[in-house]
Amino acid sequence: MKRNTEKSNYKMVLLNRKANRLKNFDYSTDGYYFITICTNNKQKLLCDIVGDDAHIVPTKYGKIVEKYILSIKGIDKYVVMPNHIHLIIKNENGTMWASSPTVSQKIKSFKILTTKSIGKSIFQRSFYDHIIRDENDYLRIWEYIENNPLKWSEDKYYIE
Repeated sequence: MKRNTEKSNYKMVLLNRKANRLKNFDYSTDGYYFITICTNNKQKLLCDIVGDDAHIVPTKYGKIVEKYILSIKGIDKYVVMPNHIHLIIKNENGTMWASSPTVSQKIKSFKILTTKSIGKSIFQRSFYDHIIRDENDYLRIWEYIENNPLKWSEDKYYIE
């Protein structure tokens, strides 16, 4: 009896989970996307940020993550933080003979490659996305990514 209740509660949690993607939006369309991917339980696995100049010192996992970030087609800007990464991805449709993968497919491939290389999954199941709407939005996000290491202690993902 207890087991059924646990399953029921589990289903309820899944039903109440916030949708990750914008409903009825085609993520294969041309455009820029701001992506944030967190490590499991926001563990500080990817780098240390040291000094007043916020120098990023990658861990062995951080080096692997950066390698596979650079393999994502359309990476325009990125930063590896201690427990998350931020990316701006430019998605461009292919020719009529070869279509481009969606943003979700690109992130899925990135996570599979890092998991295989590291030997375990280090990222949370999903990711945060924001469709960049115009040049001002792009510039604001670009600046946020650029300054994120300097503001690490103020970051919403900061954990001492």
